Amino acid sequence: MNDLIAANKRRSVALLVGFVVVLVLVGMAVGVLVGNGTVGTIVAVVISAVMAFVSYWKSDAIALRVSRAVPADPVTYKRLHNLVEGLCIAGGLPKPRVYVINDPAPNAFATGRNPKHAAIAVTTGLLDKMNRVELEGVVAHELSHIKNYDILVMTMAVTLVGSVAIITDIALRMMWWNGGRVARSGDRDNRANPFALIGIVLLIVAPLLARAMQAAVSRRRETLADVSAVQLTRYPPGLISALEKLRADSTVTHSASMATAHMWIEQPLSGVNDTGRLGFFHKLFNTHPPLEERIALLREI
Repeated sequence: MNDLIAANKRRSVALLVGFVVVLVLVGMAVGVLVGNGTVGTIVAVVISAVMAFVSYWKSDAIALRVSRAVPADPVTYKRLHNLVEGLCIAGGLPKPRVYVINDPAPNAFATGRNPKHAAIAVTTGLLDKMNRVELEGVVAHELSHIKNYDILVMTMAVTLVGSVAIITDIALRMMWWNGGRVARSGDRDNRANPFALIGIVLLIVAPLLARAMQAAVSRRRETLADVSAVQLTRYPPGLISALEKLRADSTVTHSASMATAHMWIEQPLSGVNDTGRLGFFHKLFNTHPPLEERIALLREI
């Protein structure tokens, strides 16, 4: 089990390094198109740094607000608070803020920048459909995201994806405007420049590559959180049963969005059983491993 956790951490680090490489390549591509590679790279780094700063300090507040989460009343949701407190003591974690989302779909997520500044949110559908050991498994999964700093890793990944998308969009618009001026002046050297053509192709492909890498990071962190959760509860059947219930439920989580889909314990937007139905490109951009695979892995532990 420890080997699996270590392997997942190494792969996640490698993917994040890959993000940085893609971002630098995008900056260089912009530089080729504007005639100054250094300027393009600096612009890419500055935009990413600004987005990372905002995401680091405000990502939890934004995620909770977008999901319409409200603080869980300690009396009304006593069972939930007791489970969170007990697992935090067992895992040596400070208790995160606890929120509830009024949504019939069973789901949950964790957010924040570190264990001292974290929150978990669960839907009313999850509270209604899970028994105590199943709910404990789900809460342990979310606390594992916090303990393993997955919430920070995914914030970084989303920030880098957003940076690539913004930079490529700006660059392609600049290229289009510049192309109009070049056409009027009759100077077509830029179009014949092979490096410029490579830059254009890279700007088109980079957002898709970044999105696929973000999904890969998310899938790795979900697998890691599942394994860490059963280490915390010492009862794999609890999380297995919870995932089986999630697999059997096709309710779409209306409180989720494309921007927050990677955060939830289950893919919140598909509304279908994913077993055997996902094509290559769907799997490539899917932020969660199929529930069937996650369940099979836990049964081997």
